[in-house]
Amino acid sequence: MNILILGGGGREHALAWAVMQNPKCDRLIVAPGNAGIAAIADCAALDILDGAAVAVFAADNAIDLVIVGPEAPLAAGVADRVLAAGIACFGPSAAAARLEASKAFTKEICDAANIPTAAWARFTDAAAARAHVTAQGAPIVVKADGLAAGKGVVVAMTIAEAHAAIDDMLDGAFGSAGAEVVIEEFMSGEEASFFVLSDGTDVLAIGTAQDHKRIGEGDTGPNTGGMGAYSPAPVLSPEIEARAMAEIIRPTIAEMARRGTPYQGVLYAGLMIENGAPRLVEYNVRFGDPEAQVLMMRLGAQVLDLIQACAEGRLAEARVSWADDHALTVVLAAQGYPGAHAKGEPIGGLAALPETSQQMVFHAGTAETEGRIVSNGGRVLGVTARGATLREAQTRAYAMVDGIDWPGGVHRRDIGWRALD
Repeated sequence: MNILILGGGGREHALAWAVMQNPKCDRLIVAPGNAGIAAIADCAALDILDGAAVAVFAADNAIDLVIVGPEAPLAAGVADRVLAAGIACFGPSAAAARLEASKAFTKEICDAANIPTAAWARFTDAAAARAHVTAQGAPIVVKADGLAAGKGVVVAMTIAEAHAAIDDMLDGAFGSAGAEVVIEEFMSGEEASFFVLSDGTDVLAIGTAQDHKRIGEGDTGPNTGGMGAYSPAPVLSPEIEARAMAEIIRPTIAEMARRGTPYQGVLYAGLMIENGAPRLVEYNVRFGDPEAQVLMMRLGAQVLDLIQACAEGRLAEARVSWADDHALTVVLAAQGYPGAHAKGEPIGGLAALPETSQQMVFHAGTAETEGRIVSNGGRVLGVTARGATLREAQTRAYAMVDGIDWPGGVHRRDIGWRALD
């Protein structure tokens, strides 16, 4: 098979690595890719938000399957254009991608299908939103309705903080993504990520994970795109998984089909677990990053078989084979992230680190300049290791981190702390 993966982050490096393990893969192209991906696959300069250009590129390169990594191309309808060109594509239509592209849309689905989630309200007027917050009290959650690169959520512990978040969002801090805000009840409990595949009819659970969104140790400081993750998520017991499938996932897939917008692709449910009961926090229509790194390490070559079955509507015949182990990723970010940060800083020590089915460094924001790997983004590397226990995976991952020579890099030293405590 000739395969095209769209994207250039850590998620796409992990997907590319897993796909390349499968002998079905004859040629792999990643657009645009990054310095780490370039070591294992062909990289192509391509506007991945331009569905017509992607479809033409796929046809010209005899691509059999397109895998869409990030959410933005999905919301822009790239999967629609690829499918219209007669090429298999893994990823939902633009209409179905609204499950991530609009938080208000997801809440409407929850209301229609009686899915357990936080109470909510939507606003385009700042004064009305502030009045609602004042009436409800804090803590309370303020979300930009649209795509904001994982950063458009403020868990406000005070009314003043919520008012400031409303003003920022509606004043354009997140561009058009914040033209409408969704204000939600604060949910207590433990948060975890549940990943399933759907071909529009059938659903298959493929893994669980927990990530660390906050920049600081002990889960403190501002939200980021994710500073680390581990899999599996201990809080998601088989019993809670079964409840999540029955009460949240399957009703969502059924409601999407009822509306004439069947969902095909990976569906990533952020769940809040309290007293053994799951409630939906939000949906993402792609693999998480850095959750993808730990999932791909544990799934390996079978990822391509599962993705192909999903894209071809054969999910009913697919099965997942899990290794009885754990994986953990530590993200190395540029100093100053999630705010302003430098680029172009050289990163040493990578060549001496292992690249095996047990330990990998996945590149996110990197580039190659004059033969050297340099930083080229906020989150730059995802150092990932597997182990028989979570503690062993953590020890291996941090031993690799300590072998990286990047004075301008920052990372947390406590990834996995909740599960280990």
